Amino acid sequence: MFRPLDSVDLKILRLLQEDATLSVAEVAASVNLSSTPCWKRIQRLQMDGVITGRVAIVDQVKMGLGLSVFVFIESGDHSAEWQTSFAVALKQMPEVVEMYRLTGDFDYVLRVVVPDMKAYDQFYRKLIGTAALRNVTSRFAMEKIKSITALPMQLSEQRNGPTIGI
Repeated sequence: MFRPLDSVDLKILRLLQEDATLSVAEVAASVNLSSTPCWKRIQRLQMDGVITGRVAIVDQVKMGLGLSVFVFIESGDHSAEWQTSFAVALKQMPEVVEMYRLTGDFDYVLRVVVPDMKAYDQFYRKLIGTAALRNVTSRFAMEKIKSITALPMQLSEQRNGPTIGI
């Protein structure tokens, strides 16, 4: 069964995606609700798994992690066991901040964040030691042009409204 998200839910999500430090009272005022119903909606969104967490976004360069690398991996093995063990190994590597399984020429893409080229070389050596890989191709980001964490809610609304499983 799916519960539809209404326009107030979407407004709350937009606000919290922009600034998760807003108080319930601030969110409630922005969406024209009193605090208690707003708090209940936020709790429901969390319980339903729509809101999966709240984080502080940290500047990677100011943290001394100035090198972003996109690593494309072609696997020699596509068995379920290999995929599981590979995913488990990569989840243990803090340098990997995103990991996706793909269709097409490559099986995986990673976004790796490290301080410099020497640190990337150390990561690379650790990566190729985790599993048999057919091909590893690295692309180094020269400039970050756009980076956001907020999902495009308007696209969800255009597709007959979002729904959540219950």
